[in-house]
Amino acid sequence: MAKVPALFFLLFFSLTSGWNLIMVNGQKTWCVAKPSSDQAALSSNINYICSQVDCKIIQSGNPCSTPDNIINKASIAMNLYYHAKGRNKWNCDFNNSGLIVITDPSYGNCTYA
Repeated sequence: MAKVPALFFLLFFSLTSGWNLIMVNGQKTWCVAKPSSDQAALSSNINYICSQVDCKIIQSGNPCSTPDNIINKASIAMNLYYHAKGRNKWNCDFNNSGLIVITDPSYGNCTYA
């Protein structure tokens, strides 16, 4: 029973302090684009990220090329960068357009790292 209050405190602290856990209760984390982000910011994120890491997976004909919309492509690219750079909170900020999630955003044949 003592584990529940400690876990609650840790999760509360991480949410209120802006500090994100790399693992939450043993769960992996992913970085995705905030739905409220504007298209220009997401497009800028994609351009920057794809100059730093391999983004072939979002190119036409590859597993994560559909749906072909900016939020999908940005989410995949942002997660590629987040994964490549060590899953640190700051590797998912992207001028406050990134969001760390604990639910695997993979779909169909598109697997998020």
